[in-house]
This record gives sequence, C-alpha cells and structure tokens, in this order.
Amino acid sequence: MTRLNCRIAALQMISGPRVAANLAAATRLIEDAVGQGAQLVVLPEYFPIIGATDADRVGARENFGAGPIQSWLAEMARRHGIWIFAGSLPLVATTEDKMRNTSLVFNPAGECVERYDKIHLFDFKKGDESYDEASFIEPGERPVAVDTPFGRIALSICYDLRFPELYRALAPVDLILVPAAFTETTGRAHWEILLRARAIENQCYLLAVGQGGHHENGRVTHGNSMIVDPWGEILDRKLKGPGVVIADLDHQRIAEIRGSLPALAHRKL
Repeated sequence: MTRLNCRIAALQMISGPRVAANLAAATRLIEDAVGQGAQLVVLPEYFPIIGATDADRVGARENFGAGPIQSWLAEMARRHGIWIFAGSLPLVATTEDKMRNTSLVFNPAGECVERYDKIHLFDFKKGDESYDEASFIEPGERPVAVDTPFGRIALSICYDLRFPELYRALAPVDLILVPAAFTETTGRAHWEILLRARAIENQCYLLAVGQGGHHENGRVTHGNSMIVDPWGEILDRKLKGPGVVIADLDHQRIAEIRGSLPALAHRKL
C-alpha cells in the first residue's frame, strides 16, 4: 500500500476545569492547524478537562461511543476533513469509581476507528509533589497501532513514553504519538531525551503534544510539544502556552534512514 506524505500538527493546550471552554480553545487551535495545511492533528492528554481534583476528571467520564466530547471530535473531523487523534479523554471503566484514560482516533468521515486505553499509570513522589494514577484510573491491556493513508501510527499516552518495549511491540511504524500532561519536574529532566530516543530507536517520526503551562488547579505542566524526525532532529517545537506545532511527515526520509542504517532489520529479540 502506498503511504502518503502528510502535514501533521500537535495542538498544545492549558486545559482547565470547564469542558466547554476547553473544547472552544481546541476548536480555535484546530482551525489554525488546518489553515496551515494540517491533515492530521493531535490533542494533548486530558484536553477536555484538568479539574481541581482527580475526581473532577472521573466525573466527566463518557460511555465509549456517546457523549458531548466524542460528538465534538466527530464533528471537527468531518467539518475539516482531517484525521483527529484525541490525546486522551475520560471514559467509563469497569470499576465504578475509576475511569479509563483513553485516546480515540477519528477519520475524516467523523468515524471513531480505534481506541487506546493508557496501559502504564504514573506514580511519583518527591517532597510535596505526588501523583498516583492507579488510585482513579483503570489501566488498559492492549498496545494499539492504527493504519491510515499516511502510514502506521503507534498510540501511547504520557507515562507510556518510559517503556520502550511498548513501541517495539508495535514496530515497524511510521509515526509515534505521545500526547501528555508531563509534570514540570519530570519533563525538565527527561522529556526531550526520551522523545528523541524513541524516534531514533524506532527510526520513525514522533509527535509529542503536551499540556504546557500553569493550570487553574495550581498544577504546572511541562509543554515543550515537538515533532521529531527518524534521525532524532526536532523539526518544530513550542515550549509553553497554547499553540500549534507543525511539520511534514516524509516517507522518503524514513526510507533513507532505514536504508543507510538498517537497525530495525538487525533486531535479535
């Protein structure tokens, strides 16, 4: 199958506690990206809501296949004729008081063609800063890649980035997506290093899109959304604040790098 080159865009946000306001902000970013020629856009983790507490996110859960957030995603994809990768939104879990942290994929017809539930759950404690996603999130079980006209795309969410075996299980892919809400502490130390490593070792493009700034609940997210090519070069980035990061996915570039350094063909495990 011929895989088409395309223009890909990361939509960095600073989401707050009001879903309608976050969707309005995302609408403006999508329009901006489409105006720059984007055919595939990716929203960050928790783009619809970052509330005062984890319970606020659980309270915004939707059933898979129904709900205002999913209806908005389908409408945006249809209206603009683009692929939308919805970084993550809260969906109903099998455990009553928990949620699934889920990435959904919508094609240009507005159809949801794939879902990925975040597998690895973040746990961090340092001084007064602590996170325990397992306390309110039910983990996923299935690695997911989706085939599109632009190539095979690996799905992941935030903390998944630290587990290279996830991406190797899906290889070879043409693009890795990492929507995130990385903390400023861990992001400053590890974010760029890990992103470039995942692109280099899988010899593919990588699009990382973060929440990026000071949120109403007092949380600070790292941002630094970027698009990385298969050689580890950063094609575009935005450090903080809402905005669009955009670049071209070029299959000839992938072929040249894999041809000159056939590391994927040399895998033994």
